[in-house]
Amino acid sequence: MIPPEPQQQQQQLQPPPPAPPNHVVTTIENLPAEGSGGGGSLSASSRAGVRQRIRKVLNREMFISVALGQVLSLLICGISLTSKYLSEDFHANTPVFQSFLNYILLFLVYTTTLAVRQGEENLLAILRRRWWKYMILGLIDLEANYLVVKAYQYTTLTSIQLLDCFVIPVVILLSWFFLLIRYKAVHFIGIVVCILGMGCMAGADVLVGRHQGAGENKLVGDLLVLGGATLYGISNVWEEYIIRTLSRVEFLGMIGLFGAFFSGIQLAIMEHKELLKVPWDWQIGLLYVGFSACMFGLYSFMPVVIKKTSATSVNLSLLTADLYSLFCGLFLFHYKFSGLYLLSFFTILIGLVLYSSTSTYIAQDPRVYKQFRNPSGPAVDLPATAQVEPSVTYTSLGQENEDEPHVRVA
Repeated sequence: MIPPEPQQQQQQLQPPPPAPPNHVVTTIENLPAEGSGGGGSLSASSRAGVRQRIRKVLNREMFISVALGQVLSLLICGISLTSKYLSEDFHANTPVFQSFLNYILLFLVYTTTLAVRQGEENLLAILRRRWWKYMILGLIDLEANYLVVKAYQYTTLTSIQLLDCFVIPVVILLSWFFLLIRYKAVHFIGIVVCILGMGCMAGADVLVGRHQGAGENKLVGDLLVLGGATLYGISNVWEEYIIRTLSRVEFLGMIGLFGAFFSGIQLAIMEHKELLKVPWDWQIGLLYVGFSACMFGLYSFMPVVIKKTSATSVNLSLLTADLYSLFCGLFLFHYKFSGLYLLSFFTILIGLVLYSSTSTYIAQDPRVYKQFRNPSGPAVDLPATAQVEPSVTYTSLGQENEDEPHVRVA
């Protein structure tokens, strides 16, 4: 057997491409220590400049992370208000039909976009390779929405608000084992503070006697909420994996395709009688349009925020959605006010700031991130004599700017 050429041997020995894209692949801790040996060590002034630059990037991304999450919360607030008007004022209890409208919009915008693409990103090419995975994901996403909405018929509003927080530990565990995301102590402190704020809001609901729901069979309702929260967690982590390794348009296009298919079947079987009872007029039509617009905006914008932050950060940000709905309800539905609501809101925001104040890091595994590629652009290699753990990459929360050099630790 003829041995390979030296150049071929060097190509075979090259390590896999490091670093998921859209991250600043360094932290202050990774910079070479002052006075360390080696001719390539950075000067004290250069090292201080790099540290200052990293701090500015992290502070900017912390603000962006919190702000983007609140945009999603406002969209959910719009969804909640339109749903409340439909169910209580017009007696239109059609959660599956409302989901069906959203999936149809996703299908018309994103699935058709995939259909006109060429090559490996074409709709048929994607279906040939991964159709069964997206079929399962579409079913999970549909049933997550359905279970939580259905729980309102059986249990109390306070129970739903508290048990819906179960999505957070689900997302953390799945991100740890499947996305290999590692958290620091400050992240867990921020999560606990957010959940405490949510508990404060539930306590305020009890004190002011806010409408608590039917509560006909509380155990069944609580189990439905836990099931829906679990499915939400699975869907969010799966979404994060897809948009980081594949694309946002592919995810939304496949969700639109299979979500419309399964929700259409479920609508025909379970909700067609309820749909016939709806007293259609222009007001109901406008509410359905408003609900669909908010839901479509939520689905379209959430992948952008998840890619900028993470599934865990997004779910923490969404805890303020109930508070936005409450503040609107003070004027629209004449809810009673309590100072605990403001305390709850600011407690959750403090938890979000704590969580976003430092970066998570990824224990890289080429089997998971084999499709990641470094963004184009010049790289600035920082020679370091200190040993850096090769399997761990510290990452920031957001994307690098195209015009800034990518800082990499050797």
